[in-house]
Amino acid sequence: MMRKYSLFLYVIMLFLLTLSGCFGNKSAEPKQTVSEKKVNLTISAAASLQNALDDIKSSFEKEHPNITITYNFGASGALQQQISQGAPVDLFFSAAEDKFQTLVKDGLIEKGTNLLGNDLVLVVPNNSNKGIKTFQDLTKADKLALGTPESVPAGQYGRETLKRLNVWNGVAGKVVYGKDVRQVLTYVETNNVDAGIIYKTDALTSQKVKIAATAKANTHDPIVYPVGVIKNSAHPKEAQTFYDYLQNAYSLKIFEKYGFKAIKHGN
Repeated sequence: MMRKYSLFLYVIMLFLLTLSGCFGNKSAEPKQTVSEKKVNLTISAAASLQNALDDIKSSFEKEHPNITITYNFGASGALQQQISQGAPVDLFFSAAEDKFQTLVKDGLIEKGTNLLGNDLVLVVPNNSNKGIKTFQDLTKADKLALGTPESVPAGQYGRETLKRLNVWNGVAGKVVYGKDVRQVLTYVETNNVDAGIIYKTDALTSQKVKIAATAKANTHDPIVYPVGVIKNSAHPKEAQTFYDYLQNAYSLKIFEKYGFKAIKHGN
């Protein structure tokens, strides 16, 4: 009887040990990884960057499925004003260093770098018969499209070029101003103007215009595209991730495909 009772106790104890071991193992198991929180980043970027950034967005979101990119494209000056007034933006990609530096001086940019360069070109409709082949030939134009210099960097560079070439006084009264380079390009594509001054990268996106001339570097300030993380970004970690991604070899190849020039930085 005692033997059966001892065997019974042994079985019970073995059962309890096994049961406690199962619970112990469960508590020792690593917790299941909770899927990363979905984050939406708002990127304010110069209109001339649209095609390249759309390509980069596609690849970035595949690699970072928890981050969605929303772009706000426009003139750099207008975007800078929006950020200065408190617009909820995570990263600013400008087509002008002065607009960018305004935010740096105001303490609104956490960090940044000059990433890209571009060329300024004169474009005319494919079917143009005005004989416009140089910037000096713009005196033959009835209408010339230019970005508003106060807010559109390409317009600012364009006006500088025309002034340095002593052409501005002869064409100032013929200028039709656009809100950004894409609108200037549209004016030329639709034959609403005889010529326009835009970036080379924008000209290369169109089958309806041709490049008549490229401005020499000494006729305008350097064309620089700085990018930086906004200091009060609601998602600083993810904004930093996208900021770094824009500077990797893959992204730089995308930018170069669309005609931008990568700015080399020393160590």
